[in-house]
Amino acid sequence: RLQHSNGYLDFRHSDARGTSHLQWQSWRPEAEPRAAILLVHGLGEHSGRYAHVAQACNERGFAVYAVDHYGHGKSDGQPGFVERFSVYLDGVRALLDHLREKEPEVPVFLLGHSMGGLIAAAFLCTGQAGIHAAVLSGPAFRTDDEPSALLRWLIRLVSRLAPTAPMIGLDPAGVSRDPEVVKAYVGDPLVHHGKLSARLLAEMMAAMRDTLERAESIELPILVLHGEADRLTSPQGSVLFCDRIASRDKTLKTDRGVVSRGLVSA
Repeated sequence: RLQHSNGYLDFRHSDARGTSHLQWQSWRPEAEPRAAILLVHGLGEHSGRYAHVAQACNERGFAVYAVDHYGHGKSDGQPGFVERFSVYLDGVRALLDHLREKEPEVPVFLLGHSMGGLIAAAFLCTGQAGIHAAVLSGPAFRTDDEPSALLRWLIRLVSRLAPTAPMIGLDPAGVSRDPEVVKAYVGDPLVHHGKLSARLLAEMMAAMRDTLERAESIELPILVLHGEADRLTSPQGSVLFCDRIASRDKTLKTDRGVVSRGLVSA
């Protein structure tokens, strides 16, 4: 028997006008949890798509807390747009504070998928207090099809001149090799199926670069999982990330098994 709760967190950011609201959800086992997982979802989707993950974690005694990022799902904000990437980090921080109020005694593990993996890693670069370990699934440190220097320059230019201008969209077929998963994704009304704005793309590119540059500040235990056939994010980005973090307890797993363990550069 699982306990599901949801609600809204008051949310303020230096680039936001007034107070916004982020939807949060939690899934708890009937017994007191042995740990809590702070789940960070990917680009364009929402926390509700991870109910099956939460159930699997609940069955093993873990509570799961998640939030719809600003501009995602049932949270405030414009879909496909964000003024600053740090808005997402502030949302994670707000959820962590909420989780700590609800689960003050248990260890907390950070779990991020795709862009959520990038958000989670960027969050850790700002501080790791209160997080015991992290798992990153297909983190977006690099895209599978890296944009040319000209396209990157164009995105940055349009981001300054017309930040909300739509630029490119995600290919739903890249979400999964399972056609039923793709069908559910396409049919989900809370998923953003439109194009991504120039500002969001520019902020993501900057966050990818900055997070890899600051990765050496991460020291907590970390597990990175990346499918070799990922069409949206590049496994090579995960290799670079794992090579740079200072964590002594670190593992990178791909379809080929454990690629790296412990001190990757040793």
